[in-house]
Amino acid sequence: MKILHTADWHLGKRLQDFQRLQEQQDVLAEIVQIADQEDVDLVLVAGDLFDTFNPDPQAEDLLYSTLKKLTAGGRRTVVAIAGNHDNPDRIEAQDHFGRECGIIFAGFPKTEFQSHKLSCEAKVLQTAPGFIELKLPRHDAPVRLILTPYANEHRMRSYFGMTDFDDELRQNLQGHWATLADTYMNTNGVNLLVAHLFVMKRGGEQPEESDDERSILQIGGASMVYTDMIPPQIQYTALGHLHRYQQMAGGPCPVVYSSSPLAYSFAESDQQKYVVLIDAEPNQTVAITPIPLKTGKRLLRPRFKLVTEAVEWLQENPNCFAEITLQTTTYLTSEERRQLQQAHESLVTIIPDVRPVDEPEQEATPAIDLTQSMETLFTNYFKNRNKGQEPNGRLQQLFREILATEPE
Repeated sequence: MKILHTADWHLGKRLQDFQRLQEQQDVLAEIVQIADQEDVDLVLVAGDLFDTFNPDPQAEDLLYSTLKKLTAGGRRTVVAIAGNHDNPDRIEAQDHFGRECGIIFAGFPKTEFQSHKLSCEAKVLQTAPGFIELKLPRHDAPVRLILTPYANEHRMRSYFGMTDFDDELRQNLQGHWATLADTYMNTNGVNLLVAHLFVMKRGGEQPEESDDERSILQIGGASMVYTDMIPPQIQYTALGHLHRYQQMAGGPCPVVYSSSPLAYSFAESDQQKYVVLIDAEPNQTVAITPIPLKTGKRLLRPRFKLVTEAVEWLQENPNCFAEITLQTTTYLTSEERRQLQQAHESLVTIIPDVRPVDEPEQEATPAIDLTQSMETLFTNYFKNRNKGQEPNGRLQQLFREILATEPE
């Protein structure tokens, strides 16, 4: 069974003032071409289909037309889940029409799928909240999928009945996955987990996030999920959220972020983007192949000490989005800015680094450890802003009262 894993399309997203819809059309056409060339049986789209809760009509049209093309006229099943940028109700609202083409949408962690037949060559064999089993054409063995779209704290409380949102989230989510795996997943089928979550190895180094995705990780580590929580029956975990291709250690199977199809912020500067091809058989270790994507402009962040050097580089590298840093002794003049802007049609940002040219670059600011408690993070922030002074008891009590406030 051949499966294609992609995620984080972010349709409708701009890079500041730059429209990127044409790039998105081109890279999604490339993904459709890969699916056809590799003759895949199933496509997984692991969340963040859109960039906003209310995407514009062009983004919606691009999503649904691309998913329909991926079905190859109903011969191939596509499963798409919601991410933290998606409106889950909007995603699930299209499920009826999606089923007419062989597309299955999941907006919530405990979405209940209708058990009737799909209007395509695949068949629904079993369903449960957050689970679906499919019989794909050309294969006798079924494929079982645990689907966990992103859900915020308020929804997690309602789904899993939690009062404490830290370790209890992980315990309830692990129990939910284990129950589904123990009930529906044996060695006679291909067993997959598809999720849009922040996942890492327990005790491991926290993976890097792009600028746009830091909001999913609740301060204090409450939304962090560990790879050792994945049930042993799972053969492959298809993740969305982090935009760089990476495999997370510590799980019972490959746990993979496929990457976004395009670089969406300068934190992803010069990253290669991928889709992932999975070859799977029941009760066997899967084989995975990351396939590089060739479409889309690179995002580059060069540094210069002379305006003339920057202008020359910009003219020599027209097919990219650029964020340039100029180390100068004075602020840039309007004429210098004009020269830079005219040298490149996709110059996004000019950052003046005002200091002596021979002065070395400052060391990067140490990363903040977001796994600390919220109270510890608040105390450290207060001390940083107030020259080492500790917050007094009244401020600490006020902060604890804010933490206790229920979200709407």
